[in-house]
Amino acid sequence: MNISELKHLKESEDKVEFKAAEHNFPFAGGSHTAQEERRKCFLGYIVAFANEGGGMLVLGMADKMPHDVVGSDFGEGQLGALEDETYTRLGIRVQMEELFEDGKRVLVVHIPSRPIGKMLKFEGVPLMRVGESLRNMSDEEMLAILLEKEPDFSAKICPGFNLADIDDIAIGILKKKYAIKQNNPTFSNLKNEQILSDLKLSASGGLTYAALILVGKEEAIKKHLPNAQINIEYRQTHSQTHFDKREVFLQPLFLAIDNIWNTVNARNRDNKISEGPYKFDLPFFNKEVIREAVLNAIAHRDYSISSEIVIKQYPDRITVVNPGGFPKGVTKENLITVSSTPRSRLLTEILEKTGLVERSGQGVDKIYRITISEGKPLPDYSKTDFFQVELTVTGEVIDKAFAAFITNEQSQRDDEDLLGTFEILALYKIKEGIAENIDTKILSMLERDQLITRAGGSASEKYVLGDAYFDLKNQESIIGDFRTIDLERILNTFKNKDQVKIGDFIKSFEGDLSRDQVRYLIEKLTNSVLKRKGTGKGTTYMLMPGIKGMGEIIGLLSND
Repeated sequence: MNISELKHLKESEDKVEFKAAEHNFPFAGGSHTAQEERRKCFLGYIVAFANEGGGMLVLGMADKMPHDVVGSDFGEGQLGALEDETYTRLGIRVQMEELFEDGKRVLVVHIPSRPIGKMLKFEGVPLMRVGESLRNMSDEEMLAILLEKEPDFSAKICPGFNLADIDDIAIGILKKKYAIKQNNPTFSNLKNEQILSDLKLSASGGLTYAALILVGKEEAIKKHLPNAQINIEYRQTHSQTHFDKREVFLQPLFLAIDNIWNTVNARNRDNKISEGPYKFDLPFFNKEVIREAVLNAIAHRDYSISSEIVIKQYPDRITVVNPGGFPKGVTKENLITVSSTPRSRLLTEILEKTGLVERSGQGVDKIYRITISEGKPLPDYSKTDFFQVELTVTGEVIDKAFAAFITNEQSQRDDEDLLGTFEILALYKIKEGIAENIDTKILSMLERDQLITRAGGSASEKYVLGDAYFDLKNQESIIGDFRTIDLERILNTFKNKDQVKIGDFIKSFEGDLSRDQVRYLIEKLTNSVLKRKGTGKGTTYMLMPGIKGMGEIIGLLSND
């Protein structure tokens, strides 16, 4: 869009806001204290526009027609940083362009719509525009947004897609898997037309997008839904911008899923586990985890977005990125606890009925359960935002003793009594010294089964893993009256520091011990492991002379 075109736009009709913003236009509230004034800033207008379906914010032009160019210095020379900061604060990606007339600069900000069922907020308040002002959303407006439902794209009829476009091998796999999963052998003998009808993949004389994604020929998918393409990019190092190799998949899902795994697995390698009597191999990339991550991306992505699914593979990790944020009701915090409505319900139902995925919402549970059980870092969804889901799984086993501990425990249990996701996650949290949000019933069960034990007989709810784990690590769980993990945290607090304050210790134990518990712990360690200097707010702590690592601490406390 050029300046001449901008001059003919009307703010109320063309979803655009003009601001002169010649100098000192505030980015986030400026120096104002009143909320009514703070919201009249760059981020405030971004929030309001996104909540109303998107639009343009134009800086450097008068708000009255014909919108004379006055020029703005807002964000001059810092557009990249401005876009990054907007994304960091709001989780929304805006695009900016600079236009010029007679040497005067105009900044045009293109703002996308908020996702369905979600609203953006500025300083905790959802905003909308009214004329030239911004106002708080009413309760009715907020409720209407929260009650919005995403239409099931996969259930829509795909115009021009017909029976001749069905891949025979793919629908043959669908028949076989459905017959086995549903214990219905006769299903394999039905005609394609009947199967598509029975599974609701056809309706009103047409075939759905779900049918296209699942069993459509490659050329049909390319013609009718090219953004269903899946790309695997391989890079040797994390710092590379360009990939070393790229492979493209535009096949029906019942063919593609095996081919995608085979491509990933061709560069797979093993972690060698040798802990105590246990010797076994764990692949860097677990087949179930990768398949589940890819199937989740296919089933839950937003097909109205033209972007494609990208799988970035490195020697030690894989990142899967799919267009569209989490389905409605899902957040990073409730990812494995919430029951959500899948974005493509029909597609997901077929994947469940054919056994490609477990019950809806269980896929992420499986990813967590397997990854943690293998002694690897937690699955990482931290870079997910409103517009894309990004999952990274790391392949290297960082705690081989924990992998052996869980493997041995599961091998001794009946199938119906295996440790589930929440039990394994609780064990992981206890291992890492994270006490928050662990169900007391799970703690009781784990303690009963001697998988965890209370530390030092303390009445406080502090736990450590059972002796079986520490035997594998060749380490004591408790040294003196202290958990080993507490002592390790104390030591790590001094990393690259000679002196620390009580606040540094409190930060190290965040999510595990309260401030008072930390102060009590530090007091007990003072004069044995720690040396105190100063008083009041000026108090600092140092390690006692001669302490360089856990070995010296163990020696001191064991002698006590």
